[in-house]
Amino acid sequence: MTLEKIERYFEFQKRKTNWATEIRAGFTVYLTMAYILFVNAIILKDAGVPFNACVVGTALAAGISSILMGAVANFPVALAAGMGLNSVLTYNIVIGQGVTWQVGMGLVFLDGVVVFILVLVGMREAIMNAIPVSLRHAIAVGIGMFLSLIGLLHSGIVVVDKNILLPSPGNFSNISTIISASGILITAIFVVLRIKGAILLGILITTVLSLLAGISTLPTKINMPDFSAIGALDIKGALKLSLFPSLFAFIIVDFFDTLGTVTAIGYQANLVDSKGKIEKIKAVLGIDAIGAMLGGLFGASSNTSYIESAAGIMEGGRTGITAIVAGVLFLISVFIAPFASIVGSQATAPALVIIGFLMMQSITQINFEEIESAIPAFIVIISIPFTYSISHGIGYGFITYVILKIAKGEFKKVHPLMYAASIIFAAYFIIET
Repeated sequence: MTLEKIERYFEFQKRKTNWATEIRAGFTVYLTMAYILFVNAIILKDAGVPFNACVVGTALAAGISSILMGAVANFPVALAAGMGLNSVLTYNIVIGQGVTWQVGMGLVFLDGVVVFILVLVGMREAIMNAIPVSLRHAIAVGIGMFLSLIGLLHSGIVVVDKNILLPSPGNFSNISTIISASGILITAIFVVLRIKGAILLGILITTVLSLLAGISTLPTKINMPDFSAIGALDIKGALKLSLFPSLFAFIIVDFFDTLGTVTAIGYQANLVDSKGKIEKIKAVLGIDAIGAMLGGLFGASSNTSYIESAAGIMEGGRTGITAIVAGVLFLISVFIAPFASIVGSQATAPALVIIGFLMMQSITQINFEEIESAIPAFIVIISIPFTYSISHGIGYGFITYVILKIAKGEFKKVHPLMYAASIIFAAYFIIET
């Protein structure tokens, strides 16, 4: 295939992009997401997954999933092990119910299978298209605030007070906090000056500052990859009736986390049609479901579309090449994973804060004069960061929207799937408690 045919396939001209922009965006996405290689391994280690094997599995699953997303769906979003789902797997399933991590990975695989079937029958796409426009924009704003909160927490600028369990100001006597704060200002200056590669430059400069301060260190050796977690899942053990509530929880969280992420990325990248629908949405959702299956197969927990991909959108990424580049870098990470640790949280935190600001701009698209739609939108916006859960924020907003529409006597204007989704969310919240 010639270069011209590749550009035509990925719609370079239509999406007003080029190779330099897409490659830069892919590198940015990878650098913003690279932390998951180690964070995921740290969490799953408590479930019994060997650390090095988990790093390898996480890299492989993320790499293959992201490449598939780019090549098949032509969508600029990368996939990796989902934060939240890995915690549910470790602490609620494996430790809480006393099952092996192999059974847990079996549950993850089954989650992907079920969601993929829902995609094939059109249910996942139908639910996404049934969401009112105000709520779609609210999801983007809420996720933006969520990202900014994550960035502030990772930076140390905001900390959680263990005594009152509320966020509070961080300690600026900590050199890591100072470097993160400097990184935010540096990145913001680059954005204001409209410098190409602003996010990437911010990450790189902050990483250099971290190295100079001794916070980050260069690895002393490179270990051989450990592939022992690949194919270790126990599907038969996961089919126990007692584990069905856990499977249901996985499906709900995976289903709606992706919905939120894809919606936010689609709007941010302007990959929507005149009706506000995401282009090639069925392929996007299908690959996301396959990513979940791959996560279970590789011992990495459920793979899902990453909101950090918004960093690539900020850099101009508009096609699947962005996702492919990020995916290739994840595959390379199998062999050079120790070097990815150089880019610490203090370096990625500034990017997340600035991205949150950019996503916040979608709030201007919400009609606050239509109160019965504006209040649910507001609930979504505040609930996503405050509950630290995309799916919970979406669920609270959905339920509020339906109730307010009924109260106003406009129940016929609510799409039947919104009723169904709200009922499912309500059931999930009850079961969860």
